[in-house]
Amino acid sequence: MSADPTMPAESALMVDVHLQRADFGLTVAVEVPLEGVTAVFGASGSGKTTLLRAVAGFERPDRGRIVVGAETWFDSATRKDVPPHRREAGFMFQDTRLFTHLDVAGNLDFAARRGGFWPGNEGAAGGGFDRADVVSALDLQSLLHRRAASLSGGERQRVALGRTLLTRPRILLLDEPLAALERERKADILPYLEEALTSFGIPALYVSHDIDEVARFADRMVLLSAGQVQAHGPTMQMLERLDLQPAMGRFEAGVLLAGRVIRRDSRLHLTWVDVDGDEFAVPEISGADGQVVRLRIRARDVALATRRPEGISIRNVLPGRLLELTPGEGPGLVEALVQLRTARVRSRLTLAAVEELRLEPDMAVFALVKTVSFGV
Repeated sequence: MSADPTMPAESALMVDVHLQRADFGLTVAVEVPLEGVTAVFGASGSGKTTLLRAVAGFERPDRGRIVVGAETWFDSATRKDVPPHRREAGFMFQDTRLFTHLDVAGNLDFAARRGGFWPGNEGAAGGGFDRADVVSALDLQSLLHRRAASLSGGERQRVALGRTLLTRPRILLLDEPLAALERERKADILPYLEEALTSFGIPALYVSHDIDEVARFADRMVLLSAGQVQAHGPTMQMLERLDLQPAMGRFEAGVLLAGRVIRRDSRLHLTWVDVDGDEFAVPEISGADGQVVRLRIRARDVALATRRPEGISIRNVLPGRLLELTPGEGPGLVEALVQLRTARVRSRLTLAAVEELRLEPDMAVFALVKTVSFGV
């Protein structure tokens, strides 16, 4: 990944390393802003965890440099190698690694002391937040006197995240923190994780192979494959690129849209989101009117019509213009790109449907998106 010439070096994480382990090699040159969430995405074995461990100091590269802001953490040329406990990185593992002989308060207090929190110094040490803010944001108050061993998987992850935040890291390194959770537990903790990542102002590298997690809160993506960077860029742009689908997963082509909540109906359990004039009905979500949300619309969930259909169950019927038709990943498949007002959606069609409807670029069409297909 090339450096952004407009990004000051002191506000960036720069990793330019090579690391060889048995039959796997990691060769990465990447520079990302020290702000927001950068998703490190790729298939199993692509090098995501190895990259995080190198930044944290748990893996020593054979050569290269790791620089966080103006501070060099590793430089093979000068033999500089800051030990892990001296690097201001908060590493959150999949297995939480809580101290089982302590209660939740004890786990948090251990991290707080390491991060410079002590009675009377919470706010000053915390850089804008204190222990009470972390407990509140992650809803840990009712758990403080429970032993770590008695917690559910989702509760352990919330405590682990709180403990990581309280070490006051320069950067968060999150290694698939939700991978061990069942789908229902994952849905429970996602709002807490999203709140923490957006509220405390600590930049994060977030490793995941779940594209819906990435779409939910990552500002940008670094796509790894076989130990190398295949592409990088803003999440919305990355998820639209058809050339990256083999590395992302065949059935994940689609778009990511940002809009604002404009109304809701609790009886129908629906929320309406405005995306630059186009209104989408989505499954009910929490939050106030005006809240900005993201909508992940998969190409496989979008159908096209040449006339506005009547008497159908699909809630979202949006007029647009067909921009392009390109060959799909499999035989007999075609990918269509449709321009709405300002947003665009993709649709995965069969070649038979394209020929029967006589679809061609610049045609007026209607995009049909099922309400249940949205990921919010």
